[in-house]
Amino acid sequence: MDILEKTILSTIFACSLTNDSVVENIKKKKSIPEDYINSKLENLVKNGLVESDKKSLTELGRTSLRVVLTGGVFDIIHPGHIHTLNSAKALGDVLVVVVATDKTAEKMKNRTPLHNQEQRKTLVNSLSVVDICLIGHEGNIFKTVEIVRPEIIALGYDQVHQEKFITDGCRKLNLQVNVARLQSPHPEISSSKIEKIYGENIHDI
Repeated sequence: MDILEKTILSTIFACSLTNDSVVENIKKKKSIPEDYINSKLENLVKNGLVESDKKSLTELGRTSLRVVLTGGVFDIIHPGHIHTLNSAKALGDVLVVVVATDKTAEKMKNRTPLHNQEQRKTLVNSLSVVDICLIGHEGNIFKTVEIVRPEIIALGYDQVHQEKFITDGCRKLNLQVNVARLQSPHPEISSSKIEKIYGENIHDI
């Protein structure tokens, strides 16, 4: 399987979570003619990796991908976020990022987020390393896990959830998931500290 075929499979998986156009999303990622993309799709259908509708993966296609799920507030994107997301993507083929809802973000940060959940989703989706960004479910992280069904869940160095809590919750969903604790080379950087430094002027940056 070549790089473009892997990209197509990853994009089909990501689009299955949002009902977006597979071909249009691939064209955004790669400067490749639509006819060539469609010919690759045909090959993947023939090889039993993609369903005939060209919008969903077969079981074989899905098992050929390692899906990584990670999450956070992502109110102010900083170098620590970028390193963490790059490290998460390196663990698999598809990176799904979940941003916290506004209510959850407020509870976690003890403040109203500077950007609402839709804005934060748009910011994270704009990062090239991210295949798809979703807004989480209020009060239950495992609802998103059940939808995505990842092979790996990547936790940030400062996230409060413990590995055992995650693995136990996944077992209840009949999911065997590996949990990875990611490290940041910039642990001194955080959205809260950035806001404290710049105060009210943060909105003008």
